[in-house]
Amino acid sequence: MKESKIGLWSLTALVFSSMVGAGIFSLPQNMAEVAGARAVLIGWGVTGVGILALAASFLYLSRLRPDLDGGIYSYARAGFGDLVGFFSAWGYWLCATIGVVGYLVIAFAALGSFVDTPDNVWFGDGNTLAAFVGESCILWTVHLLVARGVQQAALFNLVATLAKSLPLLLFILFACYWFDPVTFAADQQGSTLAVPVSEQVRNTMLITLWVFTGIEGAAVLSARARNRRDVGTATVLGVVLALLLYVLISVLALGILSRPELAALPNPSMAGLMAQMTGSWGKVLISVGLIVSVLASYVSWTLFSAEVPFSAARHGAFPAIFRRQNRSGTPIASLWLTSLTVQGCLLLVWLLGKGYTNLLLISTSMILVPYLLIGLFLLKLSLSGEGNGRVRAVALVSSGYGLWLLYAAGVEYLLLSLLLYGPGLLLFLYSRRQLGADQRLSGRERLLAGVTLVSLVPAIWSFTHQI
Repeated sequence: MKESKIGLWSLTALVFSSMVGAGIFSLPQNMAEVAGARAVLIGWGVTGVGILALAASFLYLSRLRPDLDGGIYSYARAGFGDLVGFFSAWGYWLCATIGVVGYLVIAFAALGSFVDTPDNVWFGDGNTLAAFVGESCILWTVHLLVARGVQQAALFNLVATLAKSLPLLLFILFACYWFDPVTFAADQQGSTLAVPVSEQVRNTMLITLWVFTGIEGAAVLSARARNRRDVGTATVLGVVLALLLYVLISVLALGILSRPELAALPNPSMAGLMAQMTGSWGKVLISVGLIVSVLASYVSWTLFSAEVPFSAARHGAFPAIFRRQNRSGTPIASLWLTSLTVQGCLLLVWLLGKGYTNLLLISTSMILVPYLLIGLFLLKLSLSGEGNGRVRAVALVSSGYGLWLLYAAGVEYLLLSLLLYGPGLLLFLYSRRQLGADQRLSGRERLLAGVTLVSLVPAIWSFTHQI
């Protein structure tokens, strides 16, 4: 079996690309709609501390436990047992797989802005028949790319990441030139919103809540890294680069147009701002950058989605079939599972339109529990004597940030996510049965499984009252 390994820059590109997708192109309007300049700066400051602590947690864990591959799954399993590890892997896989559907939909919605007319709508919001066919073609093209080798797909993502970064960097350069300190200084407290600065800060952090999903990318692919020490380094580098881009774009925009003018821009608002500075060609450049960006992110998340069931299957948390690899070393059974799931979700988008949004929100919230477990696992190691005081401080901040993420996401969607954890529990029990009778659940695992099943009752009740 021939398998190439992934180098530092390809790992960094995977982390960066997975975090910088479609959201950054709408960030100026999203931020201006809820906050003034002062709250934006404070919000990014708090978010920056939290996300850098989470990145440092991955870095320290890669150093303290280099024997653990798979990141999200293996850390949760080592720290809190097989069932918690499975729930982490299952929730992460669902989030990654269902979430990447949005990248394809957004790409074709952006394409529709070029080719659609009032009399002839081809792609619409990415949910037309033509969009479904186009999205399906890209889905299976990426499937074939990943099947030829994870390293080759990672190299493709590196090139695509460099391509999508160019429009973003050009926007920042033009924004620096057009930046007006007087415009930025006007109404920094966002008094026209009639909302306290503290509430504005919270609202900005609800936006930043999701922009760093993908931070775990290098850790998920750690078994395929050329050098294990590159895993933590790539995570920190990717986060720092993404954070710089996010902060610069959202802050500089407030010096180009006033907050109310920014808030009134249609999304992707970065295209409107670029048109304000350069004319129509700038708007086209940003729109093309958006399409390239979401497709590059789609490749990254496909790699993550295929890797997690493979890692979990090697420890008996997923059925044994998902341990299968092809001659290129690609976890081919997991890749097929991911691609078929995405295809089913695309079908739902076409048939249900915006009715798919609730499923997307529920699945996305499932990634937050694995993030909390990362900080808690590092905290557990530090309390047992591993690492130093700095490691413990990072673990405390990371765990606190993980709790904030769960709180900010809202209890409602976390409760509804139990509807997706329930079927996963059956899959876990089937996988354990394949290992033999000596692989029964422990007392703690039986308690956790029981709580999960009982909690399905209020989850179902809440779901039925929303439809």
